[in-house]
Amino acid sequence: MFTLTQLASFVAVAEELHFGRAAERLRMTQPPLSRQIQLLEGELKVRLFDRTNRSVRLTPAGRAFLDEARRLLHQAEHAALSARRVSAGEAGRIAVGFTAASAYAALGRLLDTARSALPDVEIVLREMVTRDQMRALTEGGLDLGLVRPPVAAPELEERAADREALLAAVPNGHPLAAGSGPVPLDAFDGLPLIMYSPVEARYFHELLVGLFRRAGAVPVYVQYLSQVHSILALVDGGWGLALVPEAAARLRYAGLTFRPLELPDPAPVELSLAWRRGNDNPALARLLEHL
Repeated sequence: MFTLTQLASFVAVAEELHFGRAAERLRMTQPPLSRQIQLLEGELKVRLFDRTNRSVRLTPAGRAFLDEARRLLHQAEHAALSARRVSAGEAGRIAVGFTAASAYAALGRLLDTARSALPDVEIVLREMVTRDQMRALTEGGLDLGLVRPPVAAPELEERAADREALLAAVPNGHPLAAGSGPVPLDAFDGLPLIMYSPVEARYFHELLVGLFRRAGAVPVYVQYLSQVHSILALVDGGWGLALVPEAAARLRYAGLTFRPLELPDPAPVELSLAWRRGNDNPALARLLEHL
């Protein structure tokens, strides 16, 4: 098979139609240049040039091969450039996992940063609950995750990404919808509440159970769901009340009122960035620098 050196030699001679000028352009002497052309013609088993003491002309086969030779050289240059850019983290691909609730605010900020700092890096998004993200990060299916803490796997690294408040979501006209001050948690004692699943939404389930226990409130859990938008749909339908992360208020259900809560920690909802220790994706390292 012919080499890139042979192709470059052929293109130079074909464009200059003079071995001396082509050799000067390639910064080599004429004998090795002539040898490269001979090797290429031998490999192709065709004559590419008609040569006399006075002139050099492309044969019909040479004219047909010229465009292909240029294309192959361009592809080789592009491949080398792509490899260098990927190695520098300026191009490539990052698989990012996110929870549904993180998409309301934190994911948008992450994507804005990636688009601004690394415009040529492809971001592949996968909506997954935290438990599934942890598994995918460990197995290499994800590069980066927006997850709920704690990140217990020893092979994963974690960095705090965001904190936000909890809000009470209540139907318009409900007694708790009135007023302007924070709603105390004991106000939910005995009231129907749409609760988070202890498996698919374990973080929020444990957070709310702990908050209600410390407040001495015992709501009546009427349904267990994992996605915030589904919980809000049930509240809107009159099934009960809910506590949701502050960013969920952006969903703007016309039939709902969002009220602040009286909490010991004003921003108890945490979100973390997680990635596998030792992940050698250069684009991931660059993105983490900018986040």
